[in-house]
Amino acid sequence: MLVDSHCHLDFPDFAADLPQALAAMRENGIDGALCVGVNLEDFPRVRALAEEHAHLFASVGLHPEYHQGVEEPDEARLVALAAHPKVIAIGETGLDYHWHKEQPAWQRQRFRTHIRAALAARKPLVIHSREAAADTLRILKEEGASRAGGIFHCFSEDWAVAEAALEIGFYLSFSGIVTFRSARSVQEVAARAPLARILVETDAPFLAPAPYRGKRNQPAYVRHVAEAVARLRDMPFERLAEATTENFFTLFPQAREALS
Repeated sequence: MLVDSHCHLDFPDFAADLPQALAAMRENGIDGALCVGVNLEDFPRVRALAEEHAHLFASVGLHPEYHQGVEEPDEARLVALAAHPKVIAIGETGLDYHWHKEQPAWQRQRFRTHIRAALAARKPLVIHSREAAADTLRILKEEGASRAGGIFHCFSEDWAVAEAALEIGFYLSFSGIVTFRSARSVQEVAARAPLARILVETDAPFLAPAPYRGKRNQPAYVRHVAEAVARLRDMPFERLAEATTENFFTLFPQAREALS
């Protein structure tokens, strides 16, 4: 059994063949997936997927790449949307200084709003951090985010950042990047991080792992991510799959309850 801890099945990329993507999950032993929200306008699609499929879960949040022409939620709005029984997390939220190189203040304030909502809703965070590790960690500490916990999704930093994230109680989720030959620092983290604090994901439709790099990603391919992490850790795939699945349900106990 495996769980894809981060995907976007509501994106237009899956509009033509969602049933096939869901069937491929079952065929590859992927028994669950977290469909992550990126803005409030499209959140109803994410929620509907979780409502329709028992093995799919949802999160609610506003991705840092979205700025103009979208609803900017306050804490109360996020908490209200997170009250749904299949919404198990707040996010995708965080900081992205790759696309916003001016490092705007609105990103940091939005991030703080999401952290406060997670604390109020008592749900973990799904963290996006790109070229912004120092500020991401600083704000998480300042806001007491360790009381909410969560995931550094699509982890792509070095061991120093990983260690700092682990110290404040967060999990590290590895994507198809870990299968790329050039991703030496990510592979080091995947090999060194405590087994009880790692997850696997696809970030589908993005970042397809080898041997599908360059093609549309899908949750079924999380198996290739897990196999790569298992090789890096020199451990049986079955044990890695069991551990990352248990980690998912430990971090998101609401998901376990929804399946029971």
